[in-house]
Amino acid sequence: MSNRRSRQSSSAPRISDDQMIDLVTKLRQILPEIGQRRRSAKISASKVLQETCNYIRNLNREVDNLSERLSQLLESVDEDSPEAAVIRSLLM
Repeated sequence: MSNRRSRQSSSAPRISDDQMIDLVTKLRQILPEIGQRRRSAKISASKVLQETCNYIRNLNREVDNLSERLSQLLESVDEDSPEAAVIRSLLM
């Protein structure tokens, strides 16, 4: 794993500590779970990143569910109707 880490760091631009702090602060502001907590509560950067990953997974599941529902709806309407055109545009 140390080889992997050294390869990644040499090919990717390094992020300064200030940039990392700024990114974590921005994530704290946009994540619903963390944003609802008191601003004074201490939340580690690893917790923020974990919550970010969970949030992105949940969003992906919602997109998949909505796409499935739209596909089912599309099957139930006339193929040439204006409603079908709107559904197809949403699925694109």
